[in-house]
Amino acid sequence: MSKVIAVANQKGGVGKTTTTINLGASLAVLGKRVLIIDADPQANATSGLGIVLQEDQVTTYQCIVDPSLIMSAIVETETPNLSAVPSSIDLVGAELELVSRFRREYCLDDCVKQIRDQYDFIFIDCLPSLGIITVNALTTADTVLIPVQCEVFALEGLSKLRSTIGLVKEHLNPDLQIEGIVLSMFDRRLRLGKVIVNEIRSHAPEEVYETIVHRNSKIGESPSMHKPVILYDAYSKGSRNFLRLAEEFLERNQVPVNSDDNG
Repeated sequence: MSKVIAVANQKGGVGKTTTTINLGASLAVLGKRVLIIDADPQANATSGLGIVLQEDQVTTYQCIVDPSLIMSAIVETETPNLSAVPSSIDLVGAELELVSRFRREYCLDDCVKQIRDQYDFIFIDCLPSLGIITVNALTTADTVLIPVQCEVFALEGLSKLRSTIGLVKEHLNPDLQIEGIVLSMFDRRLRLGKVIVNEIRSHAPEEVYETIVHRNSKIGESPSMHKPVILYDAYSKGSRNFLRLAEEFLERNQVPVNSDDNG
């Protein structure tokens, strides 16, 4: 059975979608079967993976409203072993449609239960807010991966997310755990960045990944080319960062890098 990871942070602009796309693609390149579920109506993960929505394409929105549609929503990407459930602006409407629904926090979970045996890892790219869609993602997930930008208010956002995770554990998903904290957008030229990295690590030494994702032009350019950075420029520092992150992720999950076994 696969592991389901919500990539979340209530603070925007910290690299959630970038982490989701590029970690997922790196794991796929390492031979793991990966599914990315785009749970953000901005659909940046969808476009970043090169998915062009067809007129009749089933998206995350339709799946949440009717979980039986999940199989027809899955799209193969250009990256071998990497599939996705695309999103669209229609997902905004799900917030309203689910208000009066029974077990509304479990709609996404009802989708994922049907397909989780087909993948090693399922990543859910979350909104930077605590609405019903994000709650669905946290209720579905086994763990939460938290990208944190190496900037002054990083710990503030991290504290708020911990509180949210605590509430979800208490009321909806008692088994939810923190997968880890990924330090992103690190600029080695700035002394303040190094101070922040040390501060975050001192607060959660066991949770913070050793691998740091540096600011890199290729990471910034790859979404406009609708590709993960590893397909856009496999030899860039950004690609190397995410491959190392994928290897560390597998090590933490005690999954051999060269194995095709389920995660």
